[in-house]
Amino acid sequence: MMKMEYIKAEKVNQDKVFEIVQRTIKTIYPNYYPQEVVDFFCELHSKDHIAEDIRNGYVGIFLQNDEIIGTGSRAGNHITRVYVLPEYQSRGIGTYIMQCLENEISVEYAIAVLDASLPARQFYAHRGYHTVKHEKYPVANDVILAYEVMEKRVSF
Repeated sequence: MMKMEYIKAEKVNQDKVFEIVQRTIKTIYPNYYPQEVVDFFCELHSKDHIAEDIRNGYVGIFLQNDEIIGTGSRAGNHITRVYVLPEYQSRGIGTYIMQCLENEISVEYAIAVLDASLPARQFYAHRGYHTVKHEKYPVANDVILAYEVMEKRVSF
């Protein structure tokens, strides 16, 4: 029987979380974005940023048979980093991580908020998130990253 759990990440997990995030970005994002945007996301989710978020207690890890294959992060009611290794995607793991994050958020907040990348936008829409605004952010070489700010009611 497969053992699955979502727990808080610890310092010892930071290299694996970094590997999951970077490998997913470098595998999936080039199908949606120019290289400048891929590089921006890689830098945004740097080892230092992940280490700081783990220290702050913002990061969770998804384990399947004691192997870390996904991660989720939140600061307050803002979901900031949900990644599942490409070979494990489309198996419900991202949905499970999101449900755990939403459950945590619902204890203190009525609304969960996130910034949706193009690859993840449809996934979030299927979970009941709706776009509240469109944003643009300049990255290198005059390239503009366009993304949506989305939210969902998680408690009443």
